[in-house]
Parts: sequence; structure tokens; C-alpha cells
Amino acid sequence: MQIAKKDLLKFHYWYYNSVLQNRKIVNKFIPTERIVIHPGDCMELLKTIPDESLQLVVTSPPYNIGKEYEKRLKLGSYLEQQAAIIQECVRCLSPHGSICWQVGNYVDNGTIIPLDTVLYPIFTKLGLKMRNRIIWHFEHGLHCSRRFSGRYETIIWFTKSDEYVFNLDPVRVPQKYPGKKYFKGPNAGKYSCNPLGKNPGDLWIIPNVKSNHVEKTDHPCQFPVELIERLILSMTNEGDWVFDPFLGTGTSIIAAIRHKRRGAGAETLPKYIMLTKQRIEQELAGTLKTRPMNKPVYDPIEAGNSLIITPWTTNKKGAQMVLLEKPNKKQRYAVR
Repeated sequence: MQIAKKDLLKFHYWYYNSVLQNRKIVNKFIPTERIVIHPGDCMELLKTIPDESLQLVVTSPPYNIGKEYEKRLKLGSYLEQQAAIIQECVRCLSPHGSICWQVGNYVDNGTIIPLDTVLYPIFTKLGLKMRNRIIWHFEHGLHCSRRFSGRYETIIWFTKSDEYVFNLDPVRVPQKYPGKKYFKGPNAGKYSCNPLGKNPGDLWIIPNVKSNHVEKTDHPCQFPVELIERLILSMTNEGDWVFDPFLGTGTSIIAAIRHKRRGAGAETLPKYIMLTKQRIEQELAGTLKTRPMNKPVYDPIEAGNSLIITPWTTNKKGAQMVLLEKPNKKQRYAVR
């Protein structure tokens, strides 16, 4: 079948505008674009964004601990810097929008200061309301010798008003007891669980991006994509803008475009800008490897990992129990 020349031109016009244009990466904020990577300070980019343009601001700012992408400041100066950025983010935030600031601890001579506690007043003074303090738990990290090793960080979620976007169904997780039924009342005998799954709660167990994680790059503090996917799916709708002032390796934009949102962010280091562009191109091509959202946490026994065999098991007296080891059926918990 021969295709008319005018139909072929129409196809090329559609392909350029619907496909190629959506894949274009630009370096300044233009409301009609879909992917923005600004090679510079986030304040430069924020000043070009119109009021109330962003639906979700999500980021993991520097923790002021001396990483290569940050200049270590006194805590007061660090908070002033953060306050200026947060204020601009609030200006750009939609009345129905959300801000998710994911942070850990500031460490000063062995003393830790939870950054979410000292950042909280900055958000509330700008009129924002906290909806959740989400605990992100992971099992790998630095091993401390003078305190318990840190294995969690927090996501503080604020909204600009009481009329905010929140879509629970896309982020529901499997029920623990899907066969549970009402035992009394008008619904007695009917299933009591939501068939789409349950609310994931405010404690999220998601592996962090360390050595053997499928998403690992050269960046020392990298977001897992599935963490941001949950925030984007629940707090935005298709076509909305997602903004990350500290873009890193582009995880926020990757999660945004994966779910038909628009993504923008700023990054100062050229090597991370290049890495971000490479990862986004891979995502657009469908070749970027990521850990699937809601995949169960790694089980070393099922994986047949030989490292679960401890060297001290030959001496049974006082031997440490192996994690996930199946106890003898006759064993019972003892009250001590």
C-alpha cells in the first residue's frame, strides 16, 4: 500500500511533536517542555520558575557532612542556606502541591543532630503543614563503633494547603491477611480488606543504593528510584511538574517521566550532569536498570548466598543465631 505524501508529512509532524519533543532535555525552565536539567545552582533555576507552577518538590539536600558536592558550613549558616531555597520552592509550589525533604543527620564531633527536627520550623514559618514524617529504613551503611549504626533517614512531607493531591491507590502494597473478613455488623462475612492492597504506612523498608544495587553509580548518596516513585504516584497527577533542587544523578526526573510527569532539577557538578543525562536517555529508551517498586527485600537464604554460613557455628555454645534461620519446631520463646 502506497502512503500519500501528505499523510507521510503528517506522520513526521506528529512523531516530531509527540515523541522527539518529549525526549528533548533543555537547560532552562519552559512550561511547555518536559525535562529540564539546569547546570548550575538551584536558586538560579528557581528564580525563572513562575509562581505556583510545581506540584511536587522532592529532594535529598546535602547533609553538611563534607561530601565532594558540598562545602561544610556551620549549622546556622547551613540552615540559612536551606531556608532561602525552601522559601523559593514554596513560592513556586502549587496551592495543591507537596514538598518532600529527605534528610539524615548532621554529625558534629560524634554528636548527631537530626536535620528534620531543625528544618521543621523553616517550613512551618512559611505556612506549610506537615502531613507525615516518613521513616525510610535500610539495612546497609557505615558501621559505627561508639554508637548504634544509623539505618534510617526521614522524609518530611509538607503541603501548602488542606486541599492537596493524594492518590493512595497507586501506592498500595499487598495485604498481610487478604482473606480477612468482618466477623460482626452489617458486613459480617464479607472481606474486610481493600482488594487493591493496604496503605503502606509511614515506615518504608526500601534498600539503599550501595555496592551491589542495580542502580549504583559513582554518586555516594544516591536515591533509589522506587522511593521517589511512591512519592510521585501518590502526590502528583500525569502532566504535573516534579522539581528537585539538588538533582544528583537525576533519580527524581527519571521517576517523573516514567509515570508521565514532567521533571526539572539543578546540579552543579559536571560529572553528575553528564551521568543524569545518560540515565535519562536510558530511561527514555527503556534500558535503564532499576529495582522494581514494591519488590520484597533481599532474602539471602532463598538466594543461596554462601556468606550466611558463619565461621563460629562449629562452637554451638553461645553461637549467634543466623538471621532468618528457621528454629526447631519444638522451640518456644522463653520469658526471662
